Amino acid sequence: MCLALCAVGLGVSRGVSVRHAFLPYQRLALHSVVLSGRVTGDAIYGDHSQLTFGVDHVHLLAPKQVHLPGELQIAGFGTGFVFRGDAVLVRGKLFPTRGNAVAHISFAELQLLRRGTAPIDELRRRFTAGLQTALPEPQASFGLGLLIGQRSTLPADTAQVLLAVGLTHLIAVSGYNLTIMVAAVRRLLGKRSAYQTTITCLVLVGLFLLLVGSSPSIVRASIISMLSIVAWYYGRIFRPLVLLLLAAAITGYASPQYVWGNVSWTLSFLAFFGVLIVAPLVTKRICGEKEPKLFIRIMIETLCAELITAPYMLHIFGQASFVTLPANVLIAAVVPLAMLCCLIAGITGMLVPATTGWFAWPAKWVLSYMLDMATMLSRIPHAFVQQLKFSLVSMLITYALLASGLIILRRPP
Repeated sequence: MCLALCAVGLGVSRGVSVRHAFLPYQRLALHSVVLSGRVTGDAIYGDHSQLTFGVDHVHLLAPKQVHLPGELQIAGFGTGFVFRGDAVLVRGKLFPTRGNAVAHISFAELQLLRRGTAPIDELRRRFTAGLQTALPEPQASFGLGLLIGQRSTLPADTAQVLLAVGLTHLIAVSGYNLTIMVAAVRRLLGKRSAYQTTITCLVLVGLFLLLVGSSPSIVRASIISMLSIVAWYYGRIFRPLVLLLLAAAITGYASPQYVWGNVSWTLSFLAFFGVLIVAPLVTKRICGEKEPKLFIRIMIETLCAELITAPYMLHIFGQASFVTLPANVLIAAVVPLAMLCCLIAGITGMLVPATTGWFAWPAKWVLSYMLDMATMLSRIPHAFVQQLKFSLVSMLITYALLASGLIILRRPP
């Protein structure tokens, strides 16, 4: 109890200090500003064909010169495509917002100051070019989304198909990619050397963070993966609920704005709750002590994750896909193979472009299957429903019913 009270007090103190650091944004709200910043991720084309991206390391130039904390969401016109690590100049009106971004500027006037020169950013751009050389569209953009969460070049119709079947988490920087890669390394090296497996997984997590950035879901997945790896190395087992709460406490302390209203952060923990806590209980009820087959395990985990996140998503977005379960079972099951094939194709296209035809065909075949299957499922009548009204009260009642079902599942059969 004392430890819990100390943790709460520490969290409140941290939150108050961060809110105090963000006070300048309140004074600048609804005012025109000029600022410079570093792009945090490759831009995408958002509403009204605006170039949309986030910036950090913000330096306010007018109406006065001062450094600002946090990340801003920028949308505007005036420059060519910008990539992660680029420095930009932004002119526009500052508006308050919720979520990870502290504020946003829409219809801004943009100016590219310089391209990013960090080696990891250059490697990322070269790999992107290599994969686009090796594969046609939309397979190339879909492959980049699977590997590094880049969706800036994904065609609009392909993005809509993935949304309709509930598979946007495959191409978002959601941590799903990282979870798959760490699990694959543990499966390949786990029986040979625990030390090599641990070091390889930790290096992989670090490189992945450098490549894709530190979004809320990636940070969450990285912390959970590292804690699980270290515990496995020392022969310890973290209880899933403790693991989730510890990851939430670490990320919430580092960035309190996640807790204040970041949808991605909340969804990632709800999904992990479904996979780590609810799915094992359902599996035990269905399969007993027997280890379920891969197909059954994927279906149960997907269903539990969707069940736990659905009320929150309905309340926030007002939309739902009714083909999510078959889509995840038929398509998500081949994601590890698709990621491996895309990695081989991208490296070959980056280093030896003349041989890409030989090394890219497996990736092309797997990605084509995934996209064709998603397109077929999206054409089912009423597969995707929008503008659903789901109030806060309805969401809370639904979660109360789910909690009651969870209590029943925990009872002995």
